[in-house]
Amino acid sequence: MSQSLIRKILLLIAVAFQVVAVQVIAQETTHRFLACGAKTYIMEADGTASWTYPHSTRDGYVLDDGRIILTLSKSRDYPGGSVIEIGTDGKETLIWKGTQSEVNSTHPTAEGTFVITEAGPNPRLLELGRDGNILVEFALACQKPNHHMQTRMARKLADGTYLAPHLLDFAVKQYDAKGNVLNEIDTTVDGDEKRSIHSWPFTAIRHGEGHTLVCCTNGNRVVDYDAAGKEVWQLTNDDLPGPWLQDPCGGQVLPSGNVVITSYAGGSKDPKAPKLIEVNRKKQVVWTYSDGQPVGIHHFQILDTNGQPIDGPAMK
Repeated sequence: MSQSLIRKILLLIAVAFQVVAVQVIAQETTHRFLACGAKTYIMEADGTASWTYPHSTRDGYVLDDGRIILTLSKSRDYPGGSVIEIGTDGKETLIWKGTQSEVNSTHPTAEGTFVITEAGPNPRLLELGRDGNILVEFALACQKPNHHMQTRMARKLADGTYLAPHLLDFAVKQYDAKGNVLNEIDTTVDGDEKRSIHSWPFTAIRHGEGHTLVCCTNGNRVVDYDAAGKEVWQLTNDDLPGPWLQDPCGGQVLPSGNVVITSYAGGSKDPKAPKLIEVNRKKQVVWTYSDGQPVGIHHFQILDTNGQPIDGPAMK
């Protein structure tokens, strides 16, 4: 091998290492978090699980007072899914028993109510009071044939409206309390008229000055839209050291502005692939979580950073 060829190879290696160094900063961050999926647990910063729940879950929140709200996957006991509350004493209370194919999300609001989505022949959003009474109910404007792909993480916004991602409709829709669609964000990739890039919205997070961060599962992209629905920031595997975005389902915007994303298929093929990824606005990797297991994380909640609890409502 000639000396010039060797020098070129060494130069390419040096450049590759430099690129990775730009993308991944030294991991000095630690997080405690709730993980929802085939396995449900709270993971401490030292990598040990301090709490587990013996049921598959789709969504979950740890409230400020220690109560845990879980959206359970369908099962023999709950063929349409359900929502439960686990008290600080460990007592379990049923909040809602699903009436259709599945319950996909539950948002415990600041008012103490619960915003729930049901998928099935008649996809709908419900807001329940603490007493279980239905306060708001309306049909979701999404396709009906594929129940599982109708909607995911619906949330109530501070202005009293509701944000719901609809996967096969390639749309995040904002509804009023009567079910009127106020506006919507098209998550289709520009130039993809046939929608062959399956940029299905899974999680939609309203943050900042009317921005909406959307995790687009299967399309392996995370996109931030401004208040007018214009794309202003995007994260793909081209921005990362490897194909780390493998079905990015859940997401959370931290008070710092950093974004944490779950890679649901992370670990299914490569045990070392990260399941959770935190990046800053420069797309630098700040923190990752891997456990070497093939079981993915469907959604999550970061509970504290470097031992300090996350202030304010979780933007997830």
